[in-house]
Order: sequence, then structure tokens, then C-alpha cells
Amino acid sequence: MRARIRDVAQAAGVSATTVSRYLGKTLRLPQETAERIDHAIRRLDYQPSITAQRLMRGTTEAIGLATPDIANPFFAALAAAVEEQAAARGYHVILCSTGNRLEQELAHLRRLAAGHVDALLFLTNRGDDGALRAALHRHRHVVLLDEDVPGVQAPRVFVENDLGGMLATTCLLRAGHRRIAHVTGPANLFSVRERLAGFGRGMQAAGVPVDPALILHGAYERGFGRSAAAALLDRADPPTAIFAASDYIAIGILDTLRSRGLAVPRDMSLVGFDDMAFADLLDPPLTTVRQPIGLIGEQGVAAVLKLLDGDPGPDDRPITRLPVTLIERRSVAGPRAG
Repeated sequence: MRARIRDVAQAAGVSATTVSRYLGKTLRLPQETAERIDHAIRRLDYQPSITAQRLMRGTTEAIGLATPDIANPFFAALAAAVEEQAAARGYHVILCSTGNRLEQELAHLRRLAAGHVDALLFLTNRGDDGALRAALHRHRHVVLLDEDVPGVQAPRVFVENDLGGMLATTCLLRAGHRRIAHVTGPANLFSVRERLAGFGRGMQAAGVPVDPALILHGAYERGFGRSAAAALLDRADPPTAIFAASDYIAIGILDTLRSRGLAVPRDMSLVGFDDMAFADLLDPPLTTVRQPIGLIGEQGVAAVLKLLDGDPGPDDRPITRLPVTLIERRSVAGPRAG
């Protein structure tokens, strides 16, 4: 039978409470007593109850991760990075795929309040009407990843979205394109605004006016990429190139182009954003802006552990900005003549 704490106590000649407090590092014992307990633990092959230890410390050693859609390769890769980093630091991860629904996001925050997790890494992919901000304000151990929630005082880990938008746009401009469309996510999202600002800066630096009719807002989804590409191609003056604000959108754009017998980059140049694992497997391989997904996970876990260790006040909750890189492949060429 598995040894119990009272078996160790009996073998060591002390009380079960003494053994429990000794193992929980809340009691200093004379060396001789501590050695008797250690010897009994080894002889009986006693394995402390993880649940009991967590209850004694008042922690779960779990970090929550709320993500909009685990089926999206970007969020799946980020979840894997978070799990790897958390495990290396002795924590496990409880994953919640919210479906980008407010009620699910609030449910995960309630789990944090109920003590099911010690802290929460939080991602949303939709604009906030104030309900999410109000809920987040009630929690100290939350770190925002990838997207901001305006008005929330919490550590945030973002990438250089503005720079990424400029790099993508400049790549298309260098190839000779002047009529460039930008297909992006919801207009009220932080990342959308920043990537759009980078797009505008790139066009302005080249002296090329931005046509507002070629900026299409929707969702970071493949389906929106399909419909947006169809709308652009149906114009009397379609663009010669598209900057998609996510690789998922870019896949949808490729779907529509192929369904109409058009090829990338012969008939349309295309640049994405994310550099998901499949980007170099597409035909043609996709030129895209790489987000350091592993580093986002690493920095997010580090920020959570810092909160748990010291719980800095609102004035000490920084924004971490991570670099992006343009990865040039074969989806960009000069505009087709004629």
C-alpha cells in the first residue's frame, strides 16, 4: 500500500502535523529530527500529495490561457509555446478556447476568481464594449497577449504591428505595385489599427495615395479572406497586390484567386502577417511578416510569474514589444503588364 503521511510520522517519532509543516517548508526542525523524517520518507518511498501541497500553499500551480480559437494555427502555436514555458517553470496550463464570445471570456475570469488557476494569460480577438474591461479590472494576475483591451491596467505582450504593416507594404511597393489593397480584421481591434497605420506610413513614404475603397475590414478568418478577395476582383479597377493582415486571411484570398483561374504572383501579389507553420508550404510559398510566437509565449509566462512573485502595482505593468521580420518567399512579383 502507498505510504501515508501518518506512516512517515510514526516511523520518525513525530506528529503528522510536524511532517506536513516540514514538507511545506513552514517549520524549521532540529537537524536530527529533520534527518529522521527524511530517512522515513526514503525508506517508505513516501510521495507527497500534490493536491495537499497546493492546498497548503494556497496555490494551484496552474496558469489559465484564454484564446479565441484553438483551431486557428496562430493560437494553437501560441498555446504550445505557453505550455512549454510554463512546464519548464513547474506550472501546468488550463486552456480555454472562448470562441471569441464574451460570455466564455467572462467564464474564464470567474475561474481565476474561484482559485482554479493562479493567473491568466488572456487573448481576445474582438472589440470591447466595456464589459470585458470592467471584468478584467477585478483581477490582479492577468497578462494580455497579442491584443489590447483599452483601459485595462495589466502587463501586455505585443509585437511591433505598425512596423510589420510598413514592412509588408514596402515589399509590395518595391516590386512596383501602386494599387495595393489591405484586407484586415475588425476596425476596433488594436492590432488592426496598428497594422493599418503601418500600411499608411509605407504608402505615404513612397508618395502613393491610399485608396480607402481598397481597405476592407472584417474578421481574422479564412472565410473573410475569400469574400474580400471576391469584392476586390469584382471592382472595375482591382488592385494588383494585397496585404493581408493575417496568414489565415491570406489563405482565403488564395482560395478565391484560384477559383477564378488567377495565379499568385502572376496575376496578384500577396503578403500575409504571422508566418504560421503552413506559410512556406503554400503554392506559392507566402511572403509574410513573422511574429515571434514562441517569444510571445515565453514573455507572457515570464510576466505572469513576475505578477505572482511581486504583484507590481498599476504603474509598474509594462508593455513588452517584440520584433517582427519580413520573410520573403515567392508570392510577390511585379505588376502584370496590361
